[in-house]
Amino acid sequence: MDKKKEIILIVEDEDIAQKNLEHILIKTGYDVVSVNNGSKAVDLLHSKNFDLVITDLKMEKVDGMQVLHKTKELQPYTEVIMITGYATIETSVQAMHDGAYYYVAKPYKIGEVRQITKEALLKRRLRLENIELKETLKKQKKISNIVGQSKVMIDVKKTIHQIASSDINVLVLGESGTGKELVARSIHQLSLRSKKKFIAFNCGSFTEELMSNELFGHEKEAFTGAKKTKSGLIKVADGGTVFLDEIGDMPLSMQVKLLRVIQEKEVLPVGGETPVSVDVRFIAATHHDLKEDVEKDHFRQDLFYRLNVITIKLPSLTDRHGDIPLLAHHFLAQKNKAMNKDIQNIPKESMELLCQYCWPGNIRELENVIERAVVLANGPDITVSELPEYICNLSIETYRRNDSDLPTLEDQEKNYIKWVLGKCEGNKTKAARIMSIDRVSLWRKMKRFGMNDASNV
Repeated sequence: MDKKKEIILIVEDEDIAQKNLEHILIKTGYDVVSVNNGSKAVDLLHSKNFDLVITDLKMEKVDGMQVLHKTKELQPYTEVIMITGYATIETSVQAMHDGAYYYVAKPYKIGEVRQITKEALLKRRLRLENIELKETLKKQKKISNIVGQSKVMIDVKKTIHQIASSDINVLVLGESGTGKELVARSIHQLSLRSKKKFIAFNCGSFTEELMSNELFGHEKEAFTGAKKTKSGLIKVADGGTVFLDEIGDMPLSMQVKLLRVIQEKEVLPVGGETPVSVDVRFIAATHHDLKEDVEKDHFRQDLFYRLNVITIKLPSLTDRHGDIPLLAHHFLAQKNKAMNKDIQNIPKESMELLCQYCWPGNIRELENVIERAVVLANGPDITVSELPEYICNLSIETYRRNDSDLPTLEDQEKNYIKWVLGKCEGNKTKAARIMSIDRVSLWRKMKRFGMNDASNV
């Protein structure tokens, strides 16, 4: 791919001087736009971007200093070279003070102009590259807390980068402790809304009345004790992002109200008569199977479609097993800093135990285990003695048939399902995941085997 030519604006009211300068720069390999007065230059600066402006100082109506000031106002990273036949120390100092890259006196040498032009454009390129690098590092820092190099987590990070700058609603799915809020915060921090508020709200922690009050706010005297008007969290987040955790636990009547907010972009405070306009992006999260909840009329289909524009599914920690050492060392560094300790290492024996454990509490449980170990550790390592007893006393369980007769394949399958369900304490979703089948397949198998609990799958 050919390198894009840099564009230079020449502002010169002397026809011969303009054509000479234009010839020099075009021959050197630049794209050139020329005008013969400052007014035309200012008009162009409003509509077209330039890499460099070379302007005469003395011009009628709009002079070179005015062109310099307008360039720095409209295109602050564009360099400006001043050229004049009336050079004085005072004007050159003033021009440099106001942001000019260089001040060239007429008559000038062709080689001098070429060299100064080259240096000015190099300075601009380096400055823009530095800005771009800082922005890249800033974005990497904002997503750096999402630790993991497993394929599924690389895909999650890629999706976050792809969707962050848009305003589409996002649904984050995953078991408790998998980092759903961390994903939501990363999306917000990488978005154009990052300078506004990020408000997190857990839909499973409030009664319906309190939920309405918290999300939508209330008017003065809307109910007993409402002594003054209160803005709801959605209004507080205006211009920013609202994260609705455990959206699957939201009552159906509240789902209707939330749907109106999403559709109409306005909230009606409790006791209010006039809706209040809001501009927020919604990110929702749940451990529920919302499609199944929709089928059972536990969740509104229209709200599901509004929230489920993009879905990010977070794996359980056992499904990203290779990330356990990375996460363990990440939390070790965090807890060291928080507790002013200097634990250096997680030895092989301790790490093997961490990697063998099934982590039903996912990343949150791993973080708590590392925090506990850092508190207890007296030496430079996290030894086995600093790990919880239930992790140290792991036993590997396998499925075996108790009797000695050779079982049929159907018997094996039926008894295996019973065994897995027992280990999962009846949790069908977890059992289906362990068996690498979906819940519908599990339901069909249980129904075929006449297992009494099939209707509740």
